[in-house]
Formats: sequence, C-alpha cells, structure tokens
Amino acid sequence: MRVLLVDDDVALTGMLAEYLGAEGFVVEAVHDGDAGARMALDGAYEAVVLDVMLPRRNGIDVLRAIRRESQIPVLMLTAKGDDVDRIVGLELGADDYIPKPFNPRELAARLRAILRRTRTAAGAAGEDAIRVGDLEVRPGERLALWQGRPLELTSTEFNLLEVLARHAGRVVSKAEVSEQGLGRPLARFDRGIDMHLSNLRRKLGTLADGRSPIQTVRGVGYQLLAG
Repeated sequence: MRVLLVDDDVALTGMLAEYLGAEGFVVEAVHDGDAGARMALDGAYEAVVLDVMLPRRNGIDVLRAIRRESQIPVLMLTAKGDDVDRIVGLELGADDYIPKPFNPRELAARLRAILRRTRTAAGAAGEDAIRVGDLEVRPGERLALWQGRPLELTSTEFNLLEVLARHAGRVVSKAEVSEQGLGRPLARFDRGIDMHLSNLRRKLGTLADGRSPIQTVRGVGYQLLAG
C-alpha cells in the first residue's frame, strides 16, 4: 500500500512514516506543494495524504492540479475547526479529510477504508453492471455512465453512487451510506457525505422532470430514484 505524504512538517512526516510503515504501508514524504503535485501524478502511489498549508503551492491548489489529471484517492489534512478548507477540499474532490491534530491510528484506519473500497477484488471484473434508469454502474471497472456518457468521479463518489444504485428506489440511511461507501461508522456532525453527494448531483444533472436522481429524505437518508 504505497502512500504519498505531502506535508512540510518534517518531524510529523517522519513519525507518520514510521507508524504507517509498521502498519503495512510504504510511505514516501515530500515537503512542498510543487513536488507533491508532480509526484502524486506519476502513478507510483495508491493514495495521497495532503496537508492544506504547504510552501510553494498550497494543498487546495495541489488537489486542483491532481484532479485535473487523476482520480487517485486523496485524504486532506485540515486545521481543526477550519470548515472552509474542508468544504473546498471536498468540493474539489478530496475523498476524505482529517483535522489536525489527529491520532495516527485514525489516519491508518481512514487510509485502509479508502483503499479497501478502491481495490478491485480478483473476480470483480465479471460482476454484472447495475442499471437504474439512465445510470449504469460497472463495479468491476470502477466505471459509471449517465445516459451513456462516462462520469468523471472520485473514488469516494463512485463508492457512494454504487451503494445508492444497489439500493435504488429505497431510502438508505446516512449511517448505512457511511459504513458501505466510506468503510467507516458515521461520525457526529460529519458533513462529508453531503458534500460528496452534492458533487454527484452536479455531475449527474437532472431527470426529465427536473428532479435530481439523488434525493435527500430529511432526517432519514438518501434515495436514488429508480426511474
């Protein structure tokens, strides 16, 4: 599990590399935004852990550069209580975020959850496509199409769409969406799922009647309309 860690705190990256190495990750650290953007796109890593505050190029600009060319999973490190960076990161396609200071054990768990969902099982390539109206989801290929057009989705967006497609027509609770789509229990006050689904709605567009294919059922969860 090769992970690129982009953070200018040398002591922190050293500690994390040691901890994550003991947990089975292979970690390479880089300390500025320009190098981080370049290395994230060279195909050598399965995930990127990206700090917002970086020299030369900030983390938001690095994420923007990554998303122009790649859907590699990105976990953002944000300042505790800084909702603006968190929201902007999620809007630009970050797969998850964790506020500083954090427990390295939680970071490892978040990374495992992301990678668990993005790795294709050995027999997944032959899995049948899921078709819901104008939507087609191909789990084995990690591909989704809307009206025959491939959707540019992040890993997390694909995971959440797949969960809703498998339960099309029924309301899926927010807790279920978190467990099945993010691979972790729903955290209190976590608005990350709402941001990811907002991005999905924008990419899907609307049905013939003007409604979004993804509906929020207030106080309950979410529903992918079956037709």
